[in-house]
Order: sequence, then structure tokens, then C-alpha cells
Amino acid sequence: MSEQQLRLEMMEVGRRLYAAGLAVAKSGNLSCRLDNENILITGTGTFLGQLKENEIVKVNLADGKFAGESKPSSELPLHSLVYKNFPAKVVVHCHPPLINGYFAVAKTLKAMSFETKFYLGDIPVIAQETPTVTQAEPVIAALKTNNLVVLKNHGTVAIAEKFQDALAITEALEEAVKSAAVARLLDKDILDDLDAALKEDLKRAQPAYRMFSREHIQAIVDLVNQDAFIAQKGKELGLTVKLAIKLDGSSEVYKFNFEEGKIVKLDTDSDAPFVISAPAPVWQQVFLGKLDSFVAVTQGKMKLSGQLGQLSKWYVPFNRLFALFREVKIL
Repeated sequence: MSEQQLRLEMMEVGRRLYAAGLAVAKSGNLSCRLDNENILITGTGTFLGQLKENEIVKVNLADGKFAGESKPSSELPLHSLVYKNFPAKVVVHCHPPLINGYFAVAKTLKAMSFETKFYLGDIPVIAQETPTVTQAEPVIAALKTNNLVVLKNHGTVAIAEKFQDALAITEALEEAVKSAAVARLLDKDILDDLDAALKEDLKRAQPAYRMFSREHIQAIVDLVNQDAFIAQKGKELGLTVKLAIKLDGSSEVYKFNFEEGKIVKLDTDSDAPFVISAPAPVWQQVFLGKLDSFVAVTQGKMKLSGQLGQLSKWYVPFNRLFALFREVKIL
């Protein structure tokens, strides 16, 4: 896409954010990767809903130099760090009113739908003490676990390959907190009763293993085969499938052979209809319980070979499987 096309797309994104009530007055800022050395970012004090082409500034990532009448957004340091730490091509930072209101009083998102769990997962919430993000490092760390981060009392930051994807998860979160608020009005106790079946105490005294070693994966298999919830849901949903997990950049791959919810065999090959792969830093976040595997796939942090729609019919037992990942300690 040419620079001219990217500028026009940013103007359209600004109008969409304004129309959805996610960016009002002079709030929010957008950026996109132009090439390996430069980004485009909205200028300081601009109305995203009425964004003009000359209010989009070209900035060099290495030295921060820019040209033109407009100065880049005050959030340039945050945007620059995103592009230096991630392959993301776009950043959307806005101030959604419902999200800000919800996380002003709540620490976590109470998901009311499977879609919220599937596409958003656990939303990191980073405390803010200034109107502009002056300490970007915690935000960058949080973005390693989710492509969407809430800045408490400030707004959201979303990163993605395309503006459409960053907008989608931002809008999904605004809708999710709306649903949570409505549920709370109808039943004040409902937020305490969600996912009761997935809240068992699974803490066990276990040794720590080298990540992706045979011993590590076998310990996970043992937990899965001892789990009554997976056994029950596996039978109910006919969980008979081969699922492989792969560590990118290595030969380490393991295939779980499920039959009616039980792993009857553990192989070391990727000959399976579904293969989930990722580099070591991403798998580490998964095994530490900081990154939801389904969310990581939908947000592009992990790659899935096979149709996610087919795999999602076993969402409940697989969600439990991925929860058990974090119960085995890694070195």
C-alpha cells in the first residue's frame, strides 16, 4: 500500500472511531508502519473524526525526525516502542468511555460471551499516573500477552497487522464491558458465578521442567488425563482429534492423540489436522498463564495450521487443556 493510500486509510479509521464514540474531541491517536525506517502518525491536537491529510506526520523511527507543519502526537514514544518491539503494522490508541468507566472500578473483564473469551481473553490493565504515557515499558510488556491493553483511567492501545483488526478488538471490548454492566444491573451476583467449573484449585507441588522437553509435555498429558472436567466434556463433545504443538526454530514438536477426551498417545511429529506453533517467548507466556492460546491464535501471536472454526467446537475442553498448561512449572 502506498503512502497516499495509508494516509487515506488513517483518515477513514479516524472517522470510524469518532462515529463509534471511541474517540471524541481531540482524544486518541493512530499510526502505521510505512517502511522499515518510518511510520505515519497523527499530529498532536487533531480531531480524529475530521482528520486531514496534512495532519498525518511522517516520522523516522531511528531519530524521531519529522517534516511538515504538524507535530507528531505526544504518544509518539509509545508508538515508536511498539514498532521497535513487535512486527505490528498499526497502532490504535483511543479513549472508549465504557471501557474507561468499567476499568476505573474493576480490575478484570468479566466475560459474558464465548466470543469475548475467544477473541479478547484476559485483558491486561496498566496503571497510569499521567495524561500521556510516560512509562511505556509496562505497556510493551503487556502487549506481549495480548494485542489489546487497557491503560487505567486513560484508554486502550491495540496493535495489529491491519487497522481493521485493531478496530475489531477495540470495539469488541467496548461491547463486552457494556454486556458486563447490563448483567450487573440485572443480577448483582452474576459476576461472581462465571466459569465456576474452571475455577478449581489445581495447584500441585511439582518439579520445574525445561520448556518443551519430553518431561514437560508428559507432565501436561498426565494432568489432562487425570482431569474430570476434560473427561466429562470430552465424552459429551466427542473430543477425538490429533492436535500438535510446535516450538518454532527448533525440532521440538508434540502431537496429542485425543480419543473421547483422553490423550491415548503422545507422538513427536506434526502429522495432525491442527498444529499450533509459536516462538519460544510466546510459548513461555502461554505456559506461565499470561497468554490465552485461543486469543493468541486469533490475534496472530501464534500460528494455527487447520481451521480454527473446526477446533472451536471443542472450545470448552481445550480451554481447560490450555489452563492446565500453566499448572506444570517451567524453568
